Amino acid sequence: MATNPTLRHKSKRIAVFNHKGGVGKTTLTVNIAAALAGLGKTVLLIDSDPQCNLTSYLIDPEVVDDMLDSSESANGRTLWSAVRPFAEGDGQVKIVDPIETPISNLFLIPGDIALSKYEQDLHTSWGECFQRRVRGFRGISALSLLANTVSKRKNADFVFYDSGPNIGPLNRSILLDCDYFVVPATCDGFSVRAFRTLGRTLYDWIKDWRMALSLAPDDVYLLPGQPVFIGHIIQRFREWAEQPAAAYQSFIPRIERGITSDIVNILRQLDKSLAPLPSTQYKLGQIKDFGRLAPEAQISGLPIWQVGNAAESERAWDLFKNVAEKIIERTDG
Repeated sequence: MATNPTLRHKSKRIAVFNHKGGVGKTTLTVNIAAALAGLGKTVLLIDSDPQCNLTSYLIDPEVVDDMLDSSESANGRTLWSAVRPFAEGDGQVKIVDPIETPISNLFLIPGDIALSKYEQDLHTSWGECFQRRVRGFRGISALSLLANTVSKRKNADFVFYDSGPNIGPLNRSILLDCDYFVVPATCDGFSVRAFRTLGRTLYDWIKDWRMALSLAPDDVYLLPGQPVFIGHIIQRFREWAEQPAAAYQSFIPRIERGITSDIVNILRQLDKSLAPLPSTQYKLGQIKDFGRLAPEAQISGLPIWQVGNAAESERAWDLFKNVAEKIIERTDG
């Protein structure tokens, strides 16, 4: 197998990932990252979704529009600005400075609708890897190399990718770069059914990448291809007496069984280290539907616990802090 000439930065790379839409990936990602920052960690967010929802959450719309309009200029600062030299030629990834967000210790590499051009190129890059072509491996690893440099500059403890709701080639490269991933789920039958596709897709991505690694030329930077599942988060349910209401409660056992059968057990068939926890310990937390607070937080560019009244804020902080503490514990070392 080829050697890896570039050392990865010590930061832990995580994706809150589910190919099903409407499960609140972006809101979860922002608030978990903000909770980690509130606990003293430095976090780099990479908005790798061409819809740019995470960027729009944290940056004023006028600023976002200006960044998108200038992303192909010499001063471009979006994710497309970084990968464009490769996608439109054979240049090196351009290192862009992250944006300082309104949240202390939280930095952002903005997304860009033009990322769809890079995603189209990744179809070709994936095939080139199996032909032992260096350009293919460079294309697949472009975002990883950017994450290396920027996380080192900011001495980041965590890197979070925000990805779109699909199982396309861009998300494949992101998951193969991640050290860990978290699965969000809503209390409905659609989430439960989505687990089967999710688990099997991850299995195939990792297995195929291991074959590519065996073919890789020497002295090429390689994605690790070892995303470890560290838990799921149940969210967007109504409460009664601080517990999920009955209509939502009935889905929780189904979600937990689906996580075990369709993700944990499937990954263990390939490699037990991909899902190392006991099957009963994968729930990272339950995040209720915060109603009006969620859009208020998005409009303000703040975490949910920084809007609303004192009681609402305290509850929101406790929920996200508990998730962040579990992530720290499960990724330590």
